[in-house]
Formats: sequence, C-alpha cells, structure tokens
Amino acid sequence: MPKKSGAWLIRYALEQLPVPFTFGIPGVHVTELYDELGRSERVRPVLVTHEGGGAFMADAVSRVAPERIGALAIVPAAGAALAMGGMGEAYLAGVPMLVISGGIRTDIPFRFQLHEIDQEKLVGAVTKGFWRVLRHEEIVPTLFEAYRTAVSGVPGPVFVEVPVNVQLFREEVPEPPAFTPPPPPEAPDDALIEQAARVLAEAERPGIFVGWGAVDATESLIEIAERLGAPVATTLQGLSAFPGNHPLHAGMGFSQAAVPAAERAFADCDALLAVGTRFAEIPTGSFGVRVPEALVHIDLDPGVLGVNYPARVAIAGDSRVVLPRLLEALRAMGVDRRDRREAVARQIRADKQAYRDEWYRHDSGARVNPVRFFDALRAVLPDEAIVTVDDGNHTYLTAELFEVRRPRTLIVPTDFNCMGYAVPAAVGAKLAHPDRPVVAVVGDGAFLMTGLELLTARRSGVGVVCCVFHDGELSQISQGQEIPYNRKTCTVIGEVRLDGIAHAVGARYVRLQGEPAVLERTLREALAWAQGGDVVVVDVPIDYSRRTRFTRGVVKTVLERFPTGDRLRFVGRALWRRLRG
Repeated sequence: MPKKSGAWLIRYALEQLPVPFTFGIPGVHVTELYDELGRSERVRPVLVTHEGGGAFMADAVSRVAPERIGALAIVPAAGAALAMGGMGEAYLAGVPMLVISGGIRTDIPFRFQLHEIDQEKLVGAVTKGFWRVLRHEEIVPTLFEAYRTAVSGVPGPVFVEVPVNVQLFREEVPEPPAFTPPPPPEAPDDALIEQAARVLAEAERPGIFVGWGAVDATESLIEIAERLGAPVATTLQGLSAFPGNHPLHAGMGFSQAAVPAAERAFADCDALLAVGTRFAEIPTGSFGVRVPEALVHIDLDPGVLGVNYPARVAIAGDSRVVLPRLLEALRAMGVDRRDRREAVARQIRADKQAYRDEWYRHDSGARVNPVRFFDALRAVLPDEAIVTVDDGNHTYLTAELFEVRRPRTLIVPTDFNCMGYAVPAAVGAKLAHPDRPVVAVVGDGAFLMTGLELLTARRSGVGVVCCVFHDGELSQISQGQEIPYNRKTCTVIGEVRLDGIAHAVGARYVRLQGEPAVLERTLREALAWAQGGDVVVVDVPIDYSRRTRFTRGVVKTVLERFPTGDRLRFVGRALWRRLRG
C-alpha cells in the first residue's frame, strides 16, 4: 500500500464506521486531520463554538440515531477538558461516543510542549476506554476496537489519542483490515425468564418502572403492561421509553415526588418489573420510593442489579432480547388481566386530568402558565418531533406536563446533570434528522452557558426552535433555597436580553404571550421558520410561582431524612427569616 499519513488513516477508519459528523474546533494538533475530513464525502466536520457544546451534539446524535455514533475531533488537554461535561453526561447515561484527540509530538526530545498533559488520567473517569496510538499501522484497528467498545455492553464514550507527528507524516502501512461489527447481545437464561414471569403473574398489583435502557423495547413493554394490567412509570431519561398517551402510562417516578397519578397507581404495588434503570436519585425522588420485595430487575449492567433495592429476580441482559422472551413466557401462562387494566387506566386518566386542572386554575397573570405552554407545544408538534431539555426547573415541568409519544424523541441530561445540554443537543439531533422538527426547551441560566451554539446551527444550515424559559433566576435551586433558607444566594441572574443574543447569532426572535390561542399560533409560526432553515429563539416569560410535584416531594423527602435537631434548625431558621422579612 502507498505511504499514508496518520490523518488519512483516521479518515479512512471513520468512513468505515457509522460516523456522520465530527464536532470540534481545529487546533495545531489536529490541522492535518481536519484537512483530511474536509475532503471526506462521508464524514462532515462541524465547527462548534465550544468543545463542551460539541460533546453534547455528539451525545445527541447517538441518542436519536442509534444506528450511528456521535464523534469529536478535538485538540488535546484544553479541548479534552472542555468536552468532559458532554463526555460525563454520555458516560453516566450509557450513550456511545467516539472521541479523537490530537497528542503532543513523540518524535522530539523536548518537554513542556503545548497541551502536554496525561490525557488518560484526565478523562479516565468519564470514558470506557483510552488508547494512545504511536504507530501508523495501529490507527485503523484501534479506532475499530474503540468503536466496538463504545457500543458494546453498557455503551459509553471512548477516547483515542493520536500524536500530531503521527497524523502529519506518512509511513508505509499494510492494507487496513475490514471492519467487523460487535457480536449481538446474548440470550438470557431461560430459568430466570420463567422465574421472573412467575413472580409477575402471581402478583395481584404489579407495576412497571422503565428507564432509557428500555427505549428500544417499547412494543414488548406495551404488551407486557397490558397483559399484567400494570401501571408504568419511567425515569427522567426514560420518558420516551413508554408512550405518554398510553392509558397505563402514569408519569415519571412513583415516590411522593411523582405526579399524583403515578404515586397513587404504585401505592399498593406488590411486585415491580424494573427495566433499564439503576434506581438513581432523580427518578426515585431522592430515594423516596417504596419498592416491593418482589422486584424483577433487568439491566444491561450487572453491576447495578440489586444495588439500591434488593431484587428477587435479577437478569443481566439487553432489554431488546430479554423483554420479548419475558412476554413469550407471560403469553404461555395465559396472563391477561383485562379488568385490572381497565380499572388502573381509569384511575390514571382521572388523576392526570385532576392534576392538569390544578395547573389550569393557577393564575399566572401576565406570564405564561407552564401547562398552557406544553399543551400548545404538543398541539403543534408531530409525534416524531424531537424535544431536547436542559437541567433546571423546566426539566421537571416537562416531565410532568409534556406528553412524549415516541421512542428517542425526548433527550435530557440526567445523572451527570450538566447544565447547557439542550441547545447543542438540539443542533446534533437536527443534523442527525434534518427532516424532523427539533425544539429545545431550556432555562435562561442554562441558555447562557451554550446558547451561542445556535450560531453552529445557523452556520450548519439547520433550523431549530429554542424555547427559553425566562425568569431571571436559576429557579430550580432558588426554589430549593426558599424553604430551608428563605433567601436566594447566587441564584438571581438578573435581566437578560434574549433578543440581543438572538440578533448576535443571526436567529429570529419572538416573545410569547400567555393566551392559549396566541401560544399555539406563535409556536406554529416559529416551527415553520425553522423548517425553512431559520434558527428561532422563543422568549417564554414563564411563571414559576407554582412548584412542581418533583420539587415539593424531593424537599420533603430530604428534610424527613435529616436528624430531628437539624430538621428543626432548618425549618426554624426559615420561619424566623420570614417573620423578620
């Protein structure tokens, strides 16, 4: 084979993999790589405004287009450090990502080079694997191995460092190997499947709790729920794993931090099927759920089974393989509880409507009532539209008030809980699915972190709508401060001119008004602009005066866990400050 540069070999490897884009900012350690990517007909390099935004874009590509993988092309040290927020989000969420970084020169004897740092130590906590490639012939096999690692088992980010001299200079290399995909997931143990089916079939009031790990097994989940007559709750990340308009969908979580429909539906649950969830802090309402002893726990990661709550039956496996087998077992047992299914559905429907009625009765004055915003958004969006959400008070309003109907159509930061996710994620999602509407719902605090990535959207020619919930505070934390402290410290943002930011990035700007008909008409117009290729900033003067069930429930759960003396001290201090004004 003729001599090839390392950069050419990287490009060649990426073109054999399902890598549609690379996100990043060129620098001296990757200029040759970017020159090669600029000539590729299969991989499109995308310039971002910040490597952290690029990592969120790559994360979104992997989430909304599972047949592909999001990738970064970044400089070492500074680029890697700035991208770690997105890498950490993907790592804890089980999302594959391929990170390619330059490295310092290895062909000169000098120390203290630009960007010289041990990247393996730097990114070790947020990656599944790290490779430093020192020879040309190792590049293609290493990238193939890194990809297989990223998508196998529990998915996650992988990191490949290629020194700049290896990229720049040419060497003779053997014919690159052909790519071989990872093996399919293994089938579960038949005895465990039978045992799980028996536990669920014998229960009088079973429930189902699903996370992102079940997002590609929705059809099996629906039939299992219907046969058991079981209410279904989801994690925050798993909101699109089960359709929100299904009669048995109860809500996010089932603790006192959940909506009333979910808390009531699971109140007397005597068996629980949990799929693709680790029972982490957010969906359990700060570990405030009551989990029955008859727990069937299914997850791809054996290390999470039975950790927070003991499982009677623990199955380590892929939900796409395990759930169809479990469904077959339930069918063979003749399980079909129509009466319970109808009764549970009636109660969920009534409780959901009662909760929404409470929101409708809430007077938001001149500001936008959250339930009316989400009603309008749902009315103008097709079911296959993608909504990206950030971290903040708007996150839990979305979880409680927005109906998600299709798999992988709502993506949100969870356990890593990184602000600044929604805007760049919307850009990545729209690049992956240019034919589908994409809307970001983001708080003003999170928007200030990565809102300039709307410039990336405009430069890339993709139209997205960015709805900024605008109240001038970091409201999720400021509300959390009110109860124990009765004061707000470092959570008041002040006035932000969103129209000025929109103008700076070349976006259209519109401010919402609170009347329902106006909300729907304005959002429909914004979507039409975006479908025409425009970037749109929608200023939503949101009313946060009514707290979500999640905020109220978590505060209560956490305070109840405090030692009595400290609980009284916190409550007494807040009351004293309130009395003093």
